[in-house]
Amino acid sequence: MHLRKWQEKIIDSFPVIMKQHRRFILKAPTGAGKTVLASEIIENFFKDKKIMVLCHRLVLLEQLEKALSVKHKVQKLSVSDTGVAFANYDILLSTSMRAKNVLADAIPKADLIIVDEAHRVSPNGRGYKRIIEAFNKHGKDSARFMGLTASPERRTGDQRDQLSLAFDAIIDCANIEELINEGVLVKPIYRSHFVHDLELKDIDITSGDFPVSKLAPAIIKSSMIDYALWSYREERERLKATPISAWFCADVSVAEATLETIESHDIKAAIVTAQTPINERMKLLARHEEGEIEAMVSVGVLAEGWDNPYCNIIVHLRPTLSKVLWGQSVGRGLRSAPGKEKCVIIDVSSNWSTFGPVEKLEWSLWSHRRSYMRFMNRFNWIGQQQKGEEEENDIYLLCKNELPNRLRCSHIYKKNAFKDDTCPVCGSYAAVDIYKDQKLDHGLNEHGLHQLFFDRVPKVYEEMDLSVWRSLGNTAWKNSNGREQVFLAFCMAFQEVSGEPTQTESEYWDVALEAEANIRKYLVQKNIQIVKQVDFNLAYLADGMLVGKEIRTLQAHYGISLCGEVFISHSQDENERKYQKALRIAERLAVIGCSSQDNLPYFKAADHIKT
Repeated sequence: MHLRKWQEKIIDSFPVIMKQHRRFILKAPTGAGKTVLASEIIENFFKDKKIMVLCHRLVLLEQLEKALSVKHKVQKLSVSDTGVAFANYDILLSTSMRAKNVLADAIPKADLIIVDEAHRVSPNGRGYKRIIEAFNKHGKDSARFMGLTASPERRTGDQRDQLSLAFDAIIDCANIEELINEGVLVKPIYRSHFVHDLELKDIDITSGDFPVSKLAPAIIKSSMIDYALWSYREERERLKATPISAWFCADVSVAEATLETIESHDIKAAIVTAQTPINERMKLLARHEEGEIEAMVSVGVLAEGWDNPYCNIIVHLRPTLSKVLWGQSVGRGLRSAPGKEKCVIIDVSSNWSTFGPVEKLEWSLWSHRRSYMRFMNRFNWIGQQQKGEEEENDIYLLCKNELPNRLRCSHIYKKNAFKDDTCPVCGSYAAVDIYKDQKLDHGLNEHGLHQLFFDRVPKVYEEMDLSVWRSLGNTAWKNSNGREQVFLAFCMAFQEVSGEPTQTESEYWDVALEAEANIRKYLVQKNIQIVKQVDFNLAYLADGMLVGKEIRTLQAHYGISLCGEVFISHSQDENERKYQKALRIAERLAVIGCSSQDNLPYFKAADHIKT
């Protein structure tokens, strides 16, 4: 089989990967060929060995069985299967919840366990928790636990349910931009509109995303579907190829309203949902791939395990706080096909302005509750493009021109990208600077804090009487308020965390969490509690560096004394690495809090209270 460049690269380096890691994720974009890579890994390194392949959905099992059966003897478990694992077959296919006794028998025998769509692995859930624990306790020393996914991150804030508890590292195999250059994927062309009358700010998001029961009525009440169809009718006419589209909806009520609107314009369309019988679903998707059905409207079934390379328009009608959902759904349109030059991404959900282009997304094995709360600002990504007042920034404009259909254009586009900054959709200039109009800069950004830290710390430290400030640690902590605690936590983290370079995502977090655990140990032993905060405000750190109004002199000077002592004894590169980790540690302490009740995977307060 002819392998792509990135696949050859991973095959060549796989012995080193196995030597360095026992549990790892291979990350590559949707459509890159992860299943082909898995088959080649088995063929090259695990031939005649025992392999388990797990996934969370039946449709994925069907696809994996078809792909792996070409070269290997495969057995797909049914719910009622019993008996001995690997009897007359080498590869066992199953969901994490099927035939539990067979899975339990297979884990100690397996030489390789592969988990497809590995971002679905829940280390604290019923299915995978049992499998992970069994692998850690009873798996062969030579066995490997390998995940495959395009989006290695979980949006949960539960510290007992993080991907880092299942996997040690993310191996970045290929990125979207490289694969576009190689012709494996096509370029995404984003058309984003901000729907002004979609009301999301009062929806409770404590579950980690907008609950569908509240989201769907808000979508139907708004002009979102009208915006989507207006944009779609324009974009389909511009395509050189036959338009074949996938529409991602929040629930069945939105999907049905969308279907009715599409069909009212004589466009052939159909709906697939999780309740659509599998045989009927396969027939509809086949007709869609052949172009007989132009628009496939879906609810929760196309983001994973669906591959139609001829799909050239994605319409996103599902506002979300999930970077994974955004990345997965857009990725479904990027596969290359004969005659396909691009994929148009019509986003009327503000996901593009919230998360950014999918080719720019970044992933982490650890997250916390703020990791999704910040996405409540539907211009989150646009705000991040503003680096500083004196620097050249990526400025984005929001068109406010009123159209003949009584909608405002509301297209989002980059300043200086078009002649005279006219809107590429409606041709007018009636736009505002989103950053200024939405007042996105609610405080200091990371770039500004970085400059302030590296400028102020050595200057202030040089003028300090260290004999006074070094002895005031207990007093500074005991008398500190919540804001001052966050400042002190940052300074202590900068002092504590290693500045040595790390090679992998997992290694980075091992170092950061070790330092965080040491700070928690100190605080618990001193009977100091940090109450969890709604957000992590960089302005408090800046105020401490300036000895300003929010952070009092005692706490500010003691914190700077900690930083300065380290600053002068380490290189610039070491201080840079320490600074970046210290920010993440302080952020986690602020939004997770710290108390004598801590029971985290990397720190259990009860173990330290006695001492």
